Amino acid sequence: MADELATEIIAKIRAHAEPGGQEITTSTELTALGIHSLELTEIIFDLEEQYGIEIEMNTVDAWSNLKNVGDMVEAVRELIAKKA
Repeated sequence: MADELATEIIAKIRAHAEPGGQEITTSTELTALGIHSLELTEIIFDLEEQYGIEIEMNTVDAWSNLKNVGDMVEAVRELIAKKA
């Protein structure tokens, strides 16, 4: 069972993913969802706003190497922890 943060991030990703009804879990590959740089940028802006975090541009470059949804969840979790 995914935690609340993972559930919220999956919902944001689902809003930007290509339609197709594929179930999204933390192990889902971002490329399998059709998430590309523009969509990733929009998701990042949404996450910054929702969680009050700031994602540096060099972090965005690093995020482009994220492989799956779980990688994104953990990256956000780390930024939230640093903020606290």
